[in-house]
Amino acid sequence: MNTAAEILIPPEHGYEPGTARAAMSYRNFRIIFIGLALSNVGTWMQNFTLPAYIDDRTGRPSLVGLMVFMQLGPLLVLSIPAGVLADRVSKQKLQVSMQALSAIFTLLVAYCIAVDAAIWTLFASQLCIGIANALNAPAFQSSMPLLVHRQDLPGAISLNSAMMNGTRVVGPVLAALLAAAGMSVSMIFVVNSFTYLFFIAALLYVHMPDVKSLDRPKGWRQLGTGIRTVRERLVLRRLLFGMFLFSLFSLVFIGLFPSVSRLAFGIQSGGSTYRWLYAVWGTGAFCGAMAVGTVFALLDRKMLIARGFVGFAISLGVFSQVRGPALAFPVAFVLGFTYFMTATAITTTLQLNMKNTERATVMPLWFMVFGGTVPIGNLIFGVVIEWIGVRAVLGFGAVFALFLARWLDLRRLPQSAFLAEADGGERFTPQHANRVA
Repeated sequence: MNTAAEILIPPEHGYEPGTARAAMSYRNFRIIFIGLALSNVGTWMQNFTLPAYIDDRTGRPSLVGLMVFMQLGPLLVLSIPAGVLADRVSKQKLQVSMQALSAIFTLLVAYCIAVDAAIWTLFASQLCIGIANALNAPAFQSSMPLLVHRQDLPGAISLNSAMMNGTRVVGPVLAALLAAAGMSVSMIFVVNSFTYLFFIAALLYVHMPDVKSLDRPKGWRQLGTGIRTVRERLVLRRLLFGMFLFSLFSLVFIGLFPSVSRLAFGIQSGGSTYRWLYAVWGTGAFCGAMAVGTVFALLDRKMLIARGFVGFAISLGVFSQVRGPALAFPVAFVLGFTYFMTATAITTTLQLNMKNTERATVMPLWFMVFGGTVPIGNLIFGVVIEWIGVRAVLGFGAVFALFLARWLDLRRLPQSAFLAEADGGERFTPQHANRVA
């Protein structure tokens, strides 16, 4: 499935290529998908519980932002070396090892909370989990797409995004139910540590494809392989830099959700109202991701990106001005929908403009600009919120998203900006031919 001839041969499953149903017809993809989904339920239990715990314990948005940085910050520093590592060793063994390490350090976080250890010990433990995640991510993202035919990548990416957001809902709800049943915060983390076994078992059961880069440079030059690929392809350059700006300025509310809810709507992070608000936002994100691979599957993805930014800007602007919980719920759903519809369309377009042999070196840059930049924004704007207030920060993010709606309108780019169809790229449809990039 890596040659030009194989790329042009249509899949034989009988479903509309590029849809979620088509992606789920592949047995190995289903196994990995289910194992990862069950594991991510536990991950989102922790991602939801830990920031709320820090906010409740300290009452400081800056420390919540620092905790998120400890978890996601390593993506900014280690993604490129991790991509080089994934291109040199067995991606499957690397993923199993990193999942096992994450489980161990999650148990350490549970212990620190149980004994009411100093805050810095939680930061250190979360940093170790973040490092393991950073080393795991390029290996997973460069091998997972190879489980389906290239024409079915949009459906697979949509399902993966929807799964992440579906577990974003199920995880917090399950954590809330366990807490209501009397389970302590530390024991919730213990439960999460065992959910890693689902993904580990799936990785051990399925043979993951392991494509290596062709003619890779030697030594330190290999670290720049992905950067050179991006520099030579305008669409990759535009998408990555645009996502960097979006993550830095417009996605501040994600890691600071407990603080935003408390300061803007008067919703305490330890209460059930906060849990349901987070779940509603996550449900919107799930629906937005699923829409890209289902009801929007046949629409122009470039158009989805531009309109998605406009919808996100409007919903974030309204969200920044809402004064109470009643209106926060429906606006949070729309905000989640537009956010992940846009992000999923961007990810899909990025993946379809890379050759299979380029993923291990280019996808680390995606993790840097998306996962790695969000915590930088949280770290910076967590402090800014304490100075000028949450509404001004969210309002700025909304205005900036409107700028991105114009700047990231890929319909304005020439055909030469995209991966050639013979190399696996999508068929180019000229639009706004009289305008230049």
